[in-house]
Amino acid sequence: MKNSTFTTSIISLLIVLSLPSPSLSASKPCNKNDEKVLFQIKKSLGNPYLLASWQTTLDCCKWYCLKCNKTTGRVIELTIFSGNISGQIPPEVGDLPYLQTLEFRKLTNLTGQIPSSITKLTQLTMLRLSWTNLSGPVPSFISQLTNLNFLDLSFNNLTGTIPPELAKLTKLNGLHLDRNKLTGVIPESFGTFTGSVPDLYLSHNQLTGTVPKSLGYLNFTVIDFSRNQLTGDLSMFFGPNKTIQIVDFSRNNFQFNLSDVKLPASLTSLDLNQNSIFGGLPAELTGLSLQYLNVSYNRLCGAIPQGGNLQDFDNTSYFHNRCLCGSPLAACT
Repeated sequence: MKNSTFTTSIISLLIVLSLPSPSLSASKPCNKNDEKVLFQIKKSLGNPYLLASWQTTLDCCKWYCLKCNKTTGRVIELTIFSGNISGQIPPEVGDLPYLQTLEFRKLTNLTGQIPSSITKLTQLTMLRLSWTNLSGPVPSFISQLTNLNFLDLSFNNLTGTIPPELAKLTKLNGLHLDRNKLTGVIPESFGTFTGSVPDLYLSHNQLTGTVPKSLGYLNFTVIDFSRNQLTGDLSMFFGPNKTIQIVDFSRNNFQFNLSDVKLPASLTSLDLNQNSIFGGLPAELTGLSLQYLNVSYNRLCGAIPQGGNLQDFDNTSYFHNRCLCGSPLAACT
């Protein structure tokens, strides 16, 4: 009988110990200052249906489009995505001091310029303002957000030049300025990124001039300069010691001898179509694990190297060159 009572007591104790402690499992309620700011943001955006859950009857940490730190109750993420929202980015977003992620995305009726109030968000690590109708310049004051590791301003109507100050963002892993109306040159300062070397997306703009040679001193992983009006020699991005994986330089005015380029083993995607690149295809191509290749509409000559997976790509990857030949094109004569 004593053994039975002892066993029952032990089981009861184990059950109690396995239950979460209320003091440990309970999340702190939303900070009232943050709640007040969020209501101002909602009002500035015209009280849209997307933010219908933003009501006083519900703790704001449980509202749609945001996330709180469970320990402090401070708002750390504001992600307003794909809703019927008109107007401009409310300047009040700068009054959420613990924000780490700020996203306004796929909001085609969102207009105006990027507000300077975001410079107050010193803890911000991700800024994504994309697929909107934002206009005006890419602000140089973004460089004050020194903790950013991801900056996406793509698919907007941004104009003007690329601010060289963006190179001061030493923690940046990805920089997306593609699909805008940016003009001018690629800043020389982009060859001075320290710390992380960001994946660099500048495609579908109106950029001109030569690519600064200083960028060749860095070891990029992804570069997309496609669909601009850029000129010059890009061979500095390649070499046996580089680790670049994805390259898209298509639809520009680049001109260099591809025969002299030493392609790194890391390369998986190479798009050079519609330029003025001459020479022949390097034999190193046969040793690469290419998932995509397009060198069409250039001035290349000579035999396509046989081997690797070069013959797995159809003739559209090679056609409209000066005198390329061999499978999958017509045989060399």
